[in-house]
Amino acid sequence: MSLQIEKLEHNMAKLTIEVSAEEMEKATEAAFQKNKGKISVPGFRKGKVPRAMVEKMYGKGVFLEDAANAVMPGAYEKAVAECEEEIVSQPTIDVVTLEPGKAFVFTAEVALKPEVTLGKYKGVKIDKVDVAVTDEEVDAVIQREREQSGRTVTVEDRPVKDGDIAVIDFEGFVDGKAFDGGKGENYSLTIGSHSFIDTFEEQLIGKEAGSDVEVNVTFPEDYQAEDLAGKPAMFKVAIKEIKEKQLPELDDDFAADVSEFDTLAEYKEDVKKNLTEKKEKEAADAKEMAAIDAVIADSKMDIPEAMVTTTQRQMIDEFAQRIQMQGISFEQYIQLTGSSVEAMTEQIKPQAMQRIQSRLVLEAIVKAENITAEEADFDEEVAKMAEMYKMEHDKVKAMIGEQGKEEIMKDLAVTKAAKFVVDNAVEK
Repeated sequence: MSLQIEKLEHNMAKLTIEVSAEEMEKATEAAFQKNKGKISVPGFRKGKVPRAMVEKMYGKGVFLEDAANAVMPGAYEKAVAECEEEIVSQPTIDVVTLEPGKAFVFTAEVALKPEVTLGKYKGVKIDKVDVAVTDEEVDAVIQREREQSGRTVTVEDRPVKDGDIAVIDFEGFVDGKAFDGGKGENYSLTIGSHSFIDTFEEQLIGKEAGSDVEVNVTFPEDYQAEDLAGKPAMFKVAIKEIKEKQLPELDDDFAADVSEFDTLAEYKEDVKKNLTEKKEKEAADAKEMAAIDAVIADSKMDIPEAMVTTTQRQMIDEFAQRIQMQGISFEQYIQLTGSSVEAMTEQIKPQAMQRIQSRLVLEAIVKAENITAEEADFDEEVAKMAEMYKMEHDKVKAMIGEQGKEEIMKDLAVTKAAKFVVDNAVEK
């Protein structure tokens, strides 16, 4: 394999990667061996057709595409390892030459890590954050606890009202035809949650249990299913049951049930203490973000669009993993919210840019201030991971490996750089 690197504008580069004719011949033979059992030629049993016969019938390049797909990942990986530049995006691949008996040449256009010209990063000015906790905030926490402690009971003497849970069967129709994904049974829908599109929930208010309702809505113009986007729909809804939450009385008994305290006054004091700690943590995070934003505003860097796109994809993947842990697939989330991958990707672009800029300036500060992570810092991080995953310290360390340790040490140094910026900031 050979590699040529061409620097482009805006921290982009084109890698021209060449795989020798000999390597391609080996890959082509491997592709033939993999596929020969599927090939039928009159006069030959399956799997016994000579390669020369297959290539005569279907062309010399019949196995070339499979061969190219097989060698491309390894060739690109070798090119990245050989390249002295730090690549920070997924590649855009373009085939240059793919012919029988010749070297396979393809290009990979990638983003390179931008250089940062730091501006002022010591003594940046940030707003002071108020961490005082009000009585209204304490009451709001206690009200949420009441709602969580409430019991759900079936209602039989009145119609649906806002805040109820309606147990429904439903089926949706567009242009008189049922559509995929528009049917459900025994679904518990909280009225006012806005988890269903348009005015679906509002149209159930005032309806009795046991009644059948026609609900008319319009799908959003940017709905992920293009065949439904912007179209009016009718849902046949059967209201099977109405439920409501009954909340406990706000007294000492309630406090004893939901906390370790015997009186409501003690419980409220503890809520206030926890809220104060939470606000102090949020204030610290806000100060850090404000300080880093100030550094970003005074620094210069040319961020390639491909780097932003790659970060957006990573953030979407992280979000999908989080909601998967909550028992819902990303596809279900998209359908229920009426969003789309494209809309979400565009929506998170500012956060992706901020994530990139923050990392770049902090890494530049690590270099400028010669900030390092110590072995003790790493051991402390491993201890936290061991506690989180309920594993032995040494086993976690072994699983991380040397490469993983290197990445963690970089992250720890960046964390120290963030603290350095905040410690040197000036509150106004």
